[in-house]
Amino acid sequence: MGRRYHRRMLEQRIQQHFIDAADLQFQAAQALAAPIAAAVQAIVACITGGGKVLACGLGASAAVAQQFAALCVAGFERERPELAALALGADASLLSAESTFAAQPPAAFARQVRALGQMGDVLLMLSVAGDEPALLEALEAAHERELMVLLLTGRSGGTLAQRLRETDVLVAVPHDRPARVREVHTLVLHCLCDGIDAQLLGEEE
Repeated sequence: MGRRYHRRMLEQRIQQHFIDAADLQFQAAQALAAPIAAAVQAIVACITGGGKVLACGLGASAAVAQQFAALCVAGFERERPELAALALGADASLLSAESTFAAQPPAAFARQVRALGQMGDVLLMLSVAGDEPALLEALEAAHERELMVLLLTGRSGGTLAQRLRETDVLVAVPHDRPARVREVHTLVLHCLCDGIDAQLLGEEE
């Protein structure tokens, strides 16, 4: 067991999290405003054109993808009709079915994109590092199905960012620490939901 933190040291450590998060959000506001606006417009065009948004991520990012889909369907801060959005899941039955194909790596997201995605839909992907094989396969599947991809990542964007098309949108949080990146990802999704409502419903009075 390491030495225990003194209460004051612990409080200072906690305060530093708030300070670092606030600093990053302030720095990222200007850099990310344009790509987030482009993402809002892409989602609105998708939904008003009869399409849907598929969202996916791994680990903690999976929960954020589910949150976004829930906010689209259930509403953000204003009453509005439900928007077509679905969080993809790497569920046990799908993964176990794939295990019979020993030569193939798990491709749960890619299979769901191929099964559910149609031209005009949007795939929203969340990843801190941008190098997960399951997400790379989903990206390829999205391009096969002619889906537009919105990618939320950390600073470098990894291999995922390198494989985006010109018509895709990259929102790369300028930080490397996963906790900070995920915090901004949640804020970005709130900006998306608010922007979508503003585009569809107009400004609040």
